[in-house]
Formats: sequence, C-alpha cells, structure tokens
Amino acid sequence: MTSTAEKRQMKSAARLYAVQALFQMESSGQTVQAITREFESHRFGATYDEGEFVEGDVDHFRAIVASAVNWQAKIDQLTDRALVAKWPIDRIDPVLRALFRAAGAEFVDMDTPPKVAINEYVDVAKAFFPEGKESKFVNAVLDHMAREAKPAAF
Repeated sequence: MTSTAEKRQMKSAARLYAVQALFQMESSGQTVQAITREFESHRFGATYDEGEFVEGDVDHFRAIVASAVNWQAKIDQLTDRALVAKWPIDRIDPVLRALFRAAGAEFVDMDTPPKVAINEYVDVAKAFFPEGKESKFVNAVLDHMAREAKPAAF
C-alpha cells in the first residue's frame, strides 16, 4: 500500500509528465493515444543516463492529458483572459502553453482544489525554468484562471 506522501508524489510526477506530453503533442503532431502510450511505456519509472524517472499516477496523467485536449478551446480562452492583450496564448513559450493547458484541465474538468493545482504547477514551472521568473508569471496567470473557473473555491 502506498502512503499519502507517495500518492502525492506520484500525482506531482503525473502533472510534470502531462506538461511534457502536451508539449510533445503540439510540437510533433502526435495523437493523444500515441503520446500517452509512449509516456506510460517509456517514461514512467524509466531509468536513463540522467537518472531515474519517478513513477507517476497513470490515471491522473491520462485524465489531465485527455481533459486538456477535450477542453482546449475553453482552457485557451481562460488563459487568454488571464494574459495581457499583447500576449495571447499563441505567442507564449510552448512549455508554458502546455503547462497552462494541463493546469486548466484540472480547473475545468477535475476536482483538484485550485490552490493545490496552482502550487503544483508553479513547482512544475520551477522544474522547467529553474533560473527564471516564469514561476511568478505562472502563479499570476493560474490564479486568474482558477478564480474565473472555480470562483466558489476562493
């Protein structure tokens, strides 16, 4: 039986993998099925020269990716409203775009408490951009998105 801390770590890993998968889908044009199959077969718990990949929560990963794809138009509109007019979502770094879509999936179609999702995706941003200010930007955009998508949670 896995502990609560292990389950939390597996969900965190699933979020990171979901961002990577959404980025890869956009850049390569691969289907949801092909991407999820690749990640589940080759990423979750795999060991490479760089180190070992953490085992992710497969169900949470699938739910995020599927919801991000199914609700992409709504999520992108939420994101656009959270951004300044001069920076629509299609001008944003593709990694951040994938991150906003993954987080948006949790706001729009899942029961994750918004504050939990915000904290988790800010950590994902720090993993991708350890030297930058992106995590503060991500925090601000996600806060705006969450307040619009789930106002009762605030």
